[in-house]
Amino acid sequence: MTQKQEWFKEWFDTKYYHILYQDRNDDEAQLFMRNLLSFLQLKKNSKILDLPCGRGRHAVFLNSLGFNVIGADLSENSIKYASQFTNDTLRFEVQDMRNKFVTKFDAIFNLFTSFGYFDDDKTNIKVLQNLKDGLKSNGVLVIDFMNVNYVKQHFVKEESITKNNIEFLITRSVTNHFIVKDIRFTADGKEHHFTERVKYLPITTLKDYLKKANLKLKHTFGEYSLSDFDSENSSRLILILE
Repeated sequence: MTQKQEWFKEWFDTKYYHILYQDRNDDEAQLFMRNLLSFLQLKKNSKILDLPCGRGRHAVFLNSLGFNVIGADLSENSIKYASQFTNDTLRFEVQDMRNKFVTKFDAIFNLFTSFGYFDDDKTNIKVLQNLKDGLKSNGVLVIDFMNVNYVKQHFVKEESITKNNIEFLITRSVTNHFIVKDIRFTADGKEHHFTERVKYLPITTLKDYLKKANLKLKHTFGEYSLSDFDSENSSRLILILE
């Protein structure tokens, strides 16, 4: 895979990524975590992997609820930042989800559209197989993906967002079976251009992936409130897997 295709490796490791997304809704994220944990009924001290964990906001919250958490991410800068929160039951490490995990977990959380980054189906399925192999015998995998049908109908094709006096010019499209977000801005005396590309994966395609990865789909939700999934009207596609 070329560096151009590995957009996430470069973009997620920049300070600009965190500037653009600095106002993500922590209340919504924590409510989702509480709803999810209430549904899963995980025992306290259960071992949870948050992958990818970014700067660790969800891993820290999960740990505060009494769980033994590892946050893992490909971005070395994000892991360096998150490591300030390390304690006896919370640690962070650099991990590429294309590689197998040494540790086994009671639960693995793949949150906020952190799947479908790779061009070829085999690599995406390999990621699922790695996640499956990282679970204990009764472990559960949660994948929080977007509902591509909803996104295609509702996304804003062009917009300008200003954060920290940086104007981010953003365009969105569906191109070659990918949902593409093109991001351009000028900062620190330079012009910058980054692209986010997530594979256009309707639930039918995802179910085929899951079958090939030997994962069983137990529940499907369509919102962070854990309401039922509706293929046209739900904004999210949350998969509970074993």
